[in-house]
Amino acid sequence: MQQQKRQPELVEGNLPVFVFPTELIFYADDQSTHKQVLTLYNPYEFALKFKVLCTTPNKYAVVDATGAVKPQCCVDIVIRHRDVRASYYGVIDKFRLQVSEQSQRKALGKKEIIATLLPSAKEQQQQKEEEEKRIKEHLAESVFFEQTLCQPENRTASSGPSLLTVFLGIVCIAALMLPTLGEMESLVPLYLHLSVNQKLVAAYVLGKYLGFCRCFLATSVIWETSVCASGSRKLDGDKAPRYILFYISTYILTCSHSDIRVN
Repeated sequence: MQQQKRQPELVEGNLPVFVFPTELIFYADDQSTHKQVLTLYNPYEFALKFKVLCTTPNKYAVVDATGAVKPQCCVDIVIRHRDVRASYYGVIDKFRLQVSEQSQRKALGKKEIIATLLPSAKEQQQQKEEEEKRIKEHLAESVFFEQTLCQPENRTASSGPSLLTVFLGIVCIAALMLPTLGEMESLVPLYLHLSVNQKLVAAYVLGKYLGFCRCFLATSVIWETSVCASGSRKLDGDKAPRYILFYISTYILTCSHSDIRVN
């Protein structure tokens, strides 16, 4: 029954092979790295036999190139680089580790390990640092470029009031400066005299687009203009209720509008 349970896994070349590390790096200036160790793990419930192959066997010496691994055990395979020369710097060699069941000859699984000879560990570390630095600089430039593209839009959005708002404010201020209907002593033609309601609308529009303070200032301007147009700093009895009503109405409108904007 155990043989039947294992049978699906025992397909040629389909058995996973567990080995560490999967890459060997030898440094010419560091003799301690000329000897590397591969560890082959056998997590299965049956023994495995292994064989180590290499694309350039003349450059390496493999201790125990063939052997066996007991179930639930591991074995170390020592590999030595015996031909260190400058012409081999950067050349990638490959090892192939084949495993099979002890009772069979066909390979159940295989794993490839690459090996590289480099001139110096310090140079490799410097290259990694330089590469990381270039990546960081590239990212910083990308972020700066994106921010530069976004800045004109922000400046356009916050550059100040538009021409339409300025024009509307000038029209409203001009309307507030015009005389009110009923004022006889005025050099302004009669058709330019505005009613109180028209000036209230102008004051409201001025407050809506330019803020409460400006609208309150406009109300004061209307008050002073009306007083000056009457020819005296003292209001007549029949004009006083009109000015007081105008002042209170404008104040209520601007206060209400200010509360709405704050909320």
